[in-house]
Parts: sequence; C-alpha cells; structure tokens
Amino acid sequence: MASRKTRLILMKILSLFSVVRGYNIPVIALAQYLSAIFILDRESRALDVILDRNLFLIVLASSLTIASGYIINNFYDSGKDLINRPQKSMLDRLVSQQTKLHVYFGLNFLVVLLAFLVSWRAVFFFSGYIFLIWFYSHKLKKYPVIGNLTAALLAVLPFFGILMYFKNFYEVIFAHATFLYLLILIRELIKDLENIQGDLVNNYRTIPVMFGEKTSKKIITLLTFLTVIPVYLLIEEYDVGYMDIYFYTGMGVIIYFLIALWKAETRQEYLKLHNILKFLIVAGVFSIVLIEPSVLVHGRKLLSVI
Repeated sequence: MASRKTRLILMKILSLFSVVRGYNIPVIALAQYLSAIFILDRESRALDVILDRNLFLIVLASSLTIASGYIINNFYDSGKDLINRPQKSMLDRLVSQQTKLHVYFGLNFLVVLLAFLVSWRAVFFFSGYIFLIWFYSHKLKKYPVIGNLTAALLAVLPFFGILMYFKNFYEVIFAHATFLYLLILIRELIKDLENIQGDLVNNYRTIPVMFGEKTSKKIITLLTFLTVIPVYLLIEEYDVGYMDIYFYTGMGVIIYFLIALWKAETRQEYLKLHNILKFLIVAGVFSIVLIEPSVLVHGRKLLSVI
C-alpha cells in the first residue's frame, strides 16, 4: 500500500515537472548567467558576477515566473494539448487543475517576494511579466501575428531583466537580442504549423489556420533571411570572439532548415524543424563562452583582481 502511494506521489511530481517543463528552466538560468558574465558585465570578474546576490535573486525569480507561466499556459491549453500531444497531456493530467492553480499563485507570490528583496523596479518588472504571461495565455495566443510576437517577447524578457540590472545598453546587446528574438519567433510559427489540428478544433486563429500553410512558410522564410542582419553585425562590427564559429555554423543549419521547411507537410516533419531551432538556440547559449574563452582555459577573468 505504501509503495503504491509513493509511486503515485512520484508520478504527480513527474507530472508537475512535465507541466512546468523543468528541463527548459535550467538552460534559461544558465543562459542568463553566461550572458551576464560574457556580454553584460565583461569588465567584472566572473566570480563576482556569479556570487552577486541580487543577480541570483533575479535569475531565481525569472525561473519561477517561467515555471508559473508554463502552468497557466497548460491550464488554458489542456483541450488543445489533448489533440496535439496526447501522451504528454495524459501525464500532465495526473495533477488536477485546482492543484496547478494553487502552485501557480504560490510561485507568483514567491516571485514578487524575491523581487522585493532586489528593488521596487524588480517588483514592477516581474509583476508586469507575470501579468503579460497570463494575458498571453488567456487571450493573445489565440490571435495571429500578435500571439506569435508576444510569445517571442515573453521568451526574451528574462534577459532584459538582467540587462536593466546591469544598465548595459550597448548596441551589441541588442544585436544578440534581435537574433535570439527572430529565432524564437520562427520557432513559434513552426509550432503553429505543428499544432494546426488542435488549433482548428479549439478555434485558435493562428497564421496557418487563417491564411494557410504556404503563407506561414513564406513569413518564416522572410524572418529567416532577416536573421542575417544581426549575424552580419555581430561578426563584422562587434567583438564576439570565437562565437563567430557558432554564427557561421548556424547559417549552414538555417539553410538546411529552409530547404526542409518547404518540403515539410506532416506534423512529424514540423516537429523535426522545431527541434532544429531548439538545438540552434541551446547551442547559442553554450557558445556564449566562446566570446571570451580565456575564462575556460586558465580562469584569468574568473580570478583576476580588478
């Protein structure tokens, strides 16, 4: 009996982990720290950045906000997910909707408390972030274009949180942000193609639903070509160290992505394209260290006295 109860508890924990997509959040937190060390505060020792109490609180608050965002998104998308992702949806349903809401409000309360320990500006930022996630999940995601633009914005907002903390507004920062934003926006459009069946049934007015798959592919192709602009600036105009290797390789991946896009017709093919973009984004996170590889080679920036 005890063994069965323990197994049920473990399954519910796994279900909640699936709902909040716990495998994504550590990557986002790592990306925030790497961005802080190698892009936003390159003058300070890496160790000082890592041990910065306020930065830790901001990253933790961001992670909890993202987790609560996944919960409320799952709450509103339960019908759609049952069609598009039946196996994941069944796992997610092991935790009741009421429990999800309790966890959602608890996480948001904790986020505001953590933000209060940083500053009133942080409270304002995270309160706005929480509201925007809810408004997107409740209303905006059902509309073409504005839903995609908002989803991509929500994905990059955690980086603007630490950007405001360091008060670093160099042009190179916005070039990085633009490239990331375009990749995420393209991924959101691919997700619409991937989930078109569930969107049709649940009356989500996405671009593929309203204008067709061909129009969606044309928009994705245009956005893909636009990624060349920030990549050119980052390679030719700004100092990104050896990270230019990532951008050159990334352009090759993007060419393959475009060829596969116009051949894709099934959900599995769109899922493959989605995973290519996810890989490109995650690879970009780890490639940030190439901006200043001396930290990894002999730790000079990590330990030097400034």
